[in-house]
Amino acid sequence: MYVRTISRRNKDGSLVEYIQLAHNVRDAEKGYSKADVIYSFGRRDQLDLTAIKRLVKSLSRFLEPADALQVLAASGDQTPFKFTGSKPAGGSHLLRGLWDRLHLRNCFNHALKNRAFSAPIEEAIFAMVANRALDPSSKLSIEEWVAKDVFLGNSEEIKVQHCYRAMDFLLEHDQMVQKEVFWATANLLNLEVDLIFFDTTNTYFEVDDPGDSELKKYGHSKHKREDLPQVTIGLAVTRSGIPVRCWVLPGNQNDAKSVEQIQKDMTDWSLGRVVWVMDRGMAGEENRRILQRAGGQYILGEKLRGVNENMEALSRGGRYKTVRDNLMVKEVYLGKELGQRRFVVVFNPAEAKKDKATREKTLTRIDAELATIASLPESKREKACARLLDHTTMGRFLEKKADGRVVVKKAKVLAEEKLDGKYLLSSSSDSMSAEDIAQGYKQLLDVERAFRTLKSSLGLRPVYHSKDDRIRSHVLICWLALMLVRIAEVETGLSWERIRTEMDRQHMGEFLGKDGHFLQRSELTTDQRNILKKLKIKPPKTIEKLVPSS
Repeated sequence: MYVRTISRRNKDGSLVEYIQLAHNVRDAEKGYSKADVIYSFGRRDQLDLTAIKRLVKSLSRFLEPADALQVLAASGDQTPFKFTGSKPAGGSHLLRGLWDRLHLRNCFNHALKNRAFSAPIEEAIFAMVANRALDPSSKLSIEEWVAKDVFLGNSEEIKVQHCYRAMDFLLEHDQMVQKEVFWATANLLNLEVDLIFFDTTNTYFEVDDPGDSELKKYGHSKHKREDLPQVTIGLAVTRSGIPVRCWVLPGNQNDAKSVEQIQKDMTDWSLGRVVWVMDRGMAGEENRRILQRAGGQYILGEKLRGVNENMEALSRGGRYKTVRDNLMVKEVYLGKELGQRRFVVVFNPAEAKKDKATREKTLTRIDAELATIASLPESKREKACARLLDHTTMGRFLEKKADGRVVVKKAKVLAEEKLDGKYLLSSSSDSMSAEDIAQGYKQLLDVERAFRTLKSSLGLRPVYHSKDDRIRSHVLICWLALMLVRIAEVETGLSWERIRTEMDRQHMGEFLGKDGHFLQRSELTTDQRNILKKLKIKPPKTIEKLVPSS
């Protein structure tokens, strides 16, 4: 397809040119191609140039951002300008819009007002947060990333030393920043903070020796890397999935021990009545008592096996009530008066089918293993039996008889059948219904989703810092990025990967001419405009900066 010009001579001898949009079509009979006119723009001297510019602008939406900017510049009134390049700008505009909407710029500048910093601390913090959300890299790489790979609109150059000074400032004002961010987020987004979900994860360091560190310790790893030192990270998340506070804890500190510190820190913020929702790793009599301090309440996941009180609650009779999301619940009360405890047994029929299928597959595998052992020479059977008994999945269904035989424990199989599709909760709240307790606990999955985002999309690991203070600052930066990402996901209903991909298609181009240079954005697509509208962020200006030649 191309634009062609044809000429015709009038009777008076004058020459008139016509502009046409055409493409070549092969004539099968004549054996050659000929022009087929798709649209005629009319006489050259009577062209509607404004309409043509609109057409060019509209068609440029289907080009790559850099190509679109070059075409738009060539079709505009600014010529002659040379297009020198472009950088992604839409993702950073979105993050900066959320940053300002939550008054984070004001929060940091307020903390900086009595400090004699000459470095752009607030802009460096934002640059590190944006890097986590858009293209995670080391702090040493951020200087080049800001200069060459993204348009942040910062007023000063961001250097590596600015990032490290900003990290030190962030750690120094850790408590103030987290509290200010929490209340700004809660008030502006009308977050409900009556339910606070808490869980932990850990991240490891690929080093042989953790050195002199209070944080990096060897402990139980959720990534099965007990051979490497790690730190534990805790997140407090609202019922809408927004992370409102984070903690960096020693890697050998168990979940139950974290509860007292977390409860105290959040109580200091005067939240009022809060119901804590935690997984079964936090359960225990001491933690239940801690969570009820200052009028707090709890919903706790309880272990299904090995705790007599829990097993009694599971075995109690009673009728299930069907609630939404394919769940059935029943209430059980144990004990009397002040010692009474409230349990909610939750049953999911779909999960029960999965549990049954998994167990049957395991039992089939056990039968095959036992048949193989029976065919071995007697000298090798004992070692093979020991390996089978130690197996994490199959071993729990097996027992060793006095004569040395390994057999399936039928009582254990029957006991497991009774647990199919069930989980057990306990709560100190008398005002919440069993359905609300079950639904509240189910929302704990939002914390797990936040951790997945923290580790994958935001590049929490690998951690390049060795000093404890820098590790804490790194986690704070990741938390700030996670908060912006989750707000974007919650308010748009889209995944961050989709939001980031769509917004980064919007570029900022630079154009250079003899009279100076200017920055111009590519046109926003309909999807980009819709995303910004849902987040209450104003669309960016088309022309960002005009700099005349000196």
